[in-house]
Amino acid sequence: MAESGSRLTVGVVTESRPGERRVALVPKLVSRLAQRGLTTIVERGAGAGAQLPDDAYVEAGAEVGDPWQADVVVKVAPPTAEEVPKLARGGVLIGFLDPRGDPDGIAALERAGVRAFAMEAVPRISRAQAMDALSSQSSVAGYRAVLLAAEKLNRFFPMLTTAAGTVPPAKVLVLGAGVAGLQALATAKRLGAQTTGYDVRPEVGEQVRSLGAQFLDLGIEAVGEGGYARELTEEERAEQQRRLTEAITKFDVVVTTALVPGRKAPTLVTEEAVRGMPAGGVVLDLAGESGGNCELSRPGEDVVEHGVTISAPLNLPAGMPAHASELYARNVTELLELLVTTEGELKLDFSDEVVAGACVAGREGSQS
Repeated sequence: MAESGSRLTVGVVTESRPGERRVALVPKLVSRLAQRGLTTIVERGAGAGAQLPDDAYVEAGAEVGDPWQADVVVKVAPPTAEEVPKLARGGVLIGFLDPRGDPDGIAALERAGVRAFAMEAVPRISRAQAMDALSSQSSVAGYRAVLLAAEKLNRFFPMLTTAAGTVPPAKVLVLGAGVAGLQALATAKRLGAQTTGYDVRPEVGEQVRSLGAQFLDLGIEAVGEGGYARELTEEERAEQQRRLTEAITKFDVVVTTALVPGRKAPTLVTEEAVRGMPAGGVVLDLAGESGGNCELSRPGEDVVEHGVTISAPLNLPAGMPAHASELYARNVTELLELLVTTEGELKLDFSDEVVAGACVAGREGSQS
């Protein structure tokens, strides 16, 4: 930890999760932290996956060295069991920490004396919008999902008029109109598809229509807290499933985005629905990491069932590491600046609902 009078250090580590190409801080934000009196220490090769060389960090004012003992360590994925002991006792960790899905990992951080702040636990309030990493990364995922679906579909997305005849546009249905879903609708529309969105929250219908898409109204509402949908009752779920199954068979592409952090993803696309889709159709399931929204999904794999390709890619934002890292780094920096005074001193104000809400380990006994 920083001694009295010394500059607070921020450590940027190399991600060890397989396939993770993002980095938690980009060079352009190093100088912004320096204005707060913070020294950034970057692990060698930390930005390589996002095509950000060490020299770019050095030119921005960072140092290349061992970041694990820094006062504040910023990450993308949760630290592994081998990485937790590297963190300084009393230090601060910021990243996607999966507090609901990995309680053992949070307990390990508690035992290590680390004060941990989970980006997915940042309250979804207006004041914290700039820190909303779930939204920024979901936007990347929604965009990339449609590009993958277009690649896998055996026909064009847009309507094409040629000397050989007219090709009708693909029909795309997006299930879930959160950030990922809205971005998916916008991207599919740009590619020329005929788009339709569905969500159990009726108030998002206006947002769907604003993107030039139709809104599929099944007559079932489930307005919940924090911007998420509430869980449906058994009767509501059965009726929703029946109506959805009937509707899905009319679409060439179905993109599913129904996911609440820490919970098993609801099944929205049944085998019966897949069987009724046009041959060569595509289901692009963004909830694969939580079990999937499609009954036939296999997380991390592409399968073909009943002539339909079902794809459940994992960690889509890592496939666009340049912009995904830039957006995530801004989210992290906004939270970090809330934890640090303008004089560059760490001050954890747990009377602030953002600080209190994001803290998932080490709050008790904090001396800051």
